[in-house]
Amino acid sequence: MVKRVTTGAHYGLRDWLAQRVTAVVMVIFILCLVAALLISPPHDDNALKAMFSNQWVRIASFLFLVSLFWHAWVGMRNILMDYIHTTGIRLTLQVLVILSLLFYTIWSVEILWNL
Repeated sequence: MVKRVTTGAHYGLRDWLAQRVTAVVMVIFILCLVAALLISPPHDDNALKAMFSNQWVRIASFLFLVSLFWHAWVGMRNILMDYIHTTGIRLTLQVLVILSLLFYTIWSVEILWNL
């Protein structure tokens, strides 16, 4: 008799859905940004700052970045769970990834709202 050992926290459907939703959010933002840049390309830094001074552009950019960071977290967590079998090392790496992504989120807010 073969005994199967199952590892992980059984995030399956939730991870799959999170990856798809965040990917769709990122694609929509990128398509809108490309369209805006093609319709009215900024010719200097001031024009680019003016574009990102619009509150809706800032919110959309922040939503894009949060989606990117969430997408990265799900992917990194799955990679770490699949390939790092020592629990202490895996948890340490997961905490480092979480702290890094939180830092990037805070940094994104600072950049977007201090233009």
